[in-house]
Formats: sequence, structure tokens, C-alpha cells
Amino acid sequence: MRVREYVTINEETAKMAKSLMSFDEYQMGSRTAEYRNDVDEVYDLAEEVIREKGDEYRERAWGLAVRYSRNIGKYYNEHSRIGCMCPSVMISGAGNFPVKKKEKQVKAWDKNHEFYNYCQSIRGKLKNMLYSKEIIRSDDERAVELLEEKIAELKEAQENMKEVNKYFRKNHTLDGCEILTEKQTAELREYMTKYSFDAAPYPGWMLQNNLANIKRCQQRVDELKKTKEKGNSEADYGSFKVIENADIMRIQIVFDGKPDRAIRDILKENGFRWAPSQGAWQRQLTSNGIYVLKKVVEELKEEA
Repeated sequence: MRVREYVTINEETAKMAKSLMSFDEYQMGSRTAEYRNDVDEVYDLAEEVIREKGDEYRERAWGLAVRYSRNIGKYYNEHSRIGCMCPSVMISGAGNFPVKKKEKQVKAWDKNHEFYNYCQSIRGKLKNMLYSKEIIRSDDERAVELLEEKIAELKEAQENMKEVNKYFRKNHTLDGCEILTEKQTAELREYMTKYSFDAAPYPGWMLQNNLANIKRCQQRVDELKKTKEKGNSEADYGSFKVIENADIMRIQIVFDGKPDRAIRDILKENGFRWAPSQGAWQRQLTSNGIYVLKKVVEELKEEA
């Protein structure tokens, strides 16, 4: 199995938050232990998914576990930071209690709790994978789901990269950057040593490339949804039939019998492959596939 990745939990902030909420002494390292126990449950879950479901699930399951580790680490650190915004009335006393500060603190806790629920949705995806509660979807629906997961992952990465760069500009070091795992910190230090001309841990081109990937994935999602809404269509050209099969996201060309070599060559040269289970020559139903189809239809009509 892969090495488990963790972020750094700010123990000093956790200690201060505890002192503002309770007279009990804070045990140093306890917040980190709580975080790691939480995250290890999810890593264990990912490993169980891989054992039970096989290598097909390896990348996705482990990727979800790493995302959980990074995000729940943000939650724990933010919870401590919010705890430092205002003392409890037990600590400060009722006289001149900062009501406005407390209201802001409560709102911040509510917002952070929403983020906690988002983190638990990542854990939930792993549980669904393990216990086969994932909804059975047709090829295009499954593609949309996976692409939307990818978009969420890329967006998280984009925000994290910007936060790390901001932290580095302010502190001129990666030490203490809470959103980085130990592995990420080591990799970035190695990169910055090797490419010292880069003024930021994550150079501009990396952010631009990631943003381009987000846009590309979103365009693909929009295309898939549009195709699904359009539904199936069929056109009969006499010697062959063309089906735009939105259910399985394939362009299909069907002949009455086996086409001759010249026709088969045209199909193969344009990305069509024989699918015995469908009784058709097919390729993916995409905007590029539709563009190629127009050319193929004209060539097939000439051969007919």
C-alpha cells in the first residue's frame, strides 16, 4: 500500500483554544492524535475497498482517502483557530462579555461544520464503494460522476496551491504551512532547491495548467449532459444505418452483413472498432466523433 499522507495540526493553536474554553489542561499532541485516528479510519477503509474490489478501484479509493486527510486537517485547524476568537463566559466571566465576538465565533463554527459535513461525504463515497451502494449508472452517467469528482479534486488543488503560495510570500518558508502534508512539503522543498528561479512553491504555469484542466473537464461534463438530454437518434442510409446511442455514449454504424475490406478500412482509419456485443462498428459519442462521422458517412455513401 502507499504511504499515508497527513497534514500538520497546529498544537499551539489547539492549546490556546482549549484554555479559552475550559480550565482543564490541554495535553500536547492530543489534537494531532485525534486527527490521525480519524484519518487512519479512512485510510483503512480505502485499503479494505482495494482488497475487496481489486486494483480497478485503487486510484480512486486512495485518492479519496488523501483528499479526506487534507480536508479534515483543514477542519481541525480551523476549529482551533475559531476557538481562539472569543473565550467562553466561564473563562471571561459575565461582566463585559464580548457578545459580538461570540456571535462571529458561532457563525464561523457553523460554517466550519458545513465543511466537516463535506469531508464526511468523501468518507461516505468510500463506504458506498465498499458496500456496493453506488448507484448503477449507464456509461455516460458514470463518466459525469467521475468527471465531477475530478473537477472537485482539481478545484481543491487550485485553492490549496494559491494558499501555499500566499503563505510562502508572507513567511518565506514552508515551515508551519498547515495545509501541506509532510510528503508535499518535502517534494516542494526539493523542487524549489532544483528550480531556484521559481519565486513560489507552485509556479504560475502550474496554476494555469490546473485551471485549464478544470475547464476541459467541465466542458466534457457539459457535453455529456447535453448529449444525454438529446437522447438517441438514428439515420438510415440504405446500405448502412447510423445510431447516436446516448445510453452508452457511442456512435454506431450498422450494416446488413459484413462490409467489404474498403469499407472496413474507412471505418478503422476514422477510429471505429467492431463491437460484437453490439453488432456494430462504433466509437465514442463526442463532438469530435460527430465531426468525424459526417466525413465517414460521405465516404461510405460513395462506396455504396
